[in-house]
Amino acid sequence: MAIDYQQLAAQIKQWARQLGFQELGITATDLSTEEPKLKAWLEQGYHGDMQFMAEHGMLRARPAELLPGTLRVLSVRMDYLPAAAGFATNLADPTKAYISRYALGRDYHKLVRSRLKKLAQKISNEIPELGFRPFVDSAPVLERPLAQRAGLGWVGKHSLLLERGVGSWFFLGELLVDIPLPVDEPHQGDCGSCVACITSCPTGAIVAPYVVDGRRCISYLTIELKTAIPEELRPLIGNRIYGCDDCQLVCPENREAPLSIESDFQRRTQWQDQDLLQLFAWDEETFLRLTEGSAIRRIGFERWQRNIAVALGNAPYQSEITDALQQAKAHCSVLVAEHIDWALAQQKRKSWQAANLLPRSTERLIRIIQKGLPRDA
Repeated sequence: MAIDYQQLAAQIKQWARQLGFQELGITATDLSTEEPKLKAWLEQGYHGDMQFMAEHGMLRARPAELLPGTLRVLSVRMDYLPAAAGFATNLADPTKAYISRYALGRDYHKLVRSRLKKLAQKISNEIPELGFRPFVDSAPVLERPLAQRAGLGWVGKHSLLLERGVGSWFFLGELLVDIPLPVDEPHQGDCGSCVACITSCPTGAIVAPYVVDGRRCISYLTIELKTAIPEELRPLIGNRIYGCDDCQLVCPENREAPLSIESDFQRRTQWQDQDLLQLFAWDEETFLRLTEGSAIRRIGFERWQRNIAVALGNAPYQSEITDALQQAKAHCSVLVAEHIDWALAQQKRKSWQAANLLPRSTERLIRIIQKGLPRDA
C-alpha cells in the first residue's frame, strides 16, 4: 500500500508535541550554501581549541554523509527557560555565582535524545524499514541552519536561532530519516537593524553580525577551554562561572519567551542564589555528587575551581575571599593555582584602593586646589 507522506508528516508533528517538543519542522539535507561560511570561520581560528570542529570540516554541512541514505532532517525545538531563572538576582550581585540558564536543571542531551528515539520508534511502527539517527548537539551537524530551513526560526546576529514570539531559550535536536517526507518552508525572519547582542557582549565575541569568535566567548572560556583563561579576558567574565546568557538577555525577541513546562529543566536547589565562596569550598567529591545528571559536570572539578577563582578575583574585596583562595592554593592543580594567584592580586589591589579612598569632599578640595580655583567654585 502506498504511503501518504503528507499525512505521515502531520502525524509526526503531532507525536512530537505529545512527546514534549514545542515544534517540529522538516527539511532536506542540502547545506551547500553554508560551506563557504563554515570554511571562513574555521580559517579565522574562531573555533579556538575545539579541534573537533576543524577535524570534521565540511562534514558539518553534509548531514546525508552522517547516515547514508538520509533524505530528510526532522528538526525539533524544546523550550528550557526555568520559571525561577533569577537573572537579575545573580548578575547584579558579584559575590553570587552566575550559571547559564540552560544548565540549571538536568543535562538536556539525554532527555532530548530519549524523546527523539521515542519519536523514531513511532515512525518505525508505520515504516518498519526506517533508517534513522538522532542528534542532540552530539555530532558534526549545523543544527541552526537546518532548523531555519525547517521553519523553526532564523539565525540571529548572535548566531543563535530566534523565533518571533518565542525568542531563543530552547534546545534543538535532529532526527535524520531516509523517507521522502514533504519539507516545510524556510523561516524568513531577521533581526532588522537591532545590534543589542553585539554591543552588549562582555568580551566583544560577536565580531560581526552572525559571526562569533569562540575564543572570546565566555561560554567557550568557561566550558570548552581546557587551559588557562587569557588574562586580559578574566576581568570581563565577572561572576559567570559556567556559560553566559548576556546576548539572549538583551535580545528583544526574548521579552515574552515562554517558560519551560519540563520539570527536569527547572532550577535545582544547589544552584539557588549560591555564593561564590560556598561553591569554591566544595571538594571534588561534593562537586561530582551535586552535579550528577547536570551538564556542568562535563567541565570537571579543575575547571570548576578555575572559573570560580576568576569570579572571586572579580568580586569586591573581602578578607574571606583572600583566605579561601590562599587555603585552596595549598592543594590545587597548577592550572588552578595560576588563576588563584591572579585572583589574589586582584583582591590585593581592591583592598589597597578601599583603604586609600578619600571622602568625596576631600577629593573635591584637592581638585579645586590643583586647578587654582576659588574655594567656592
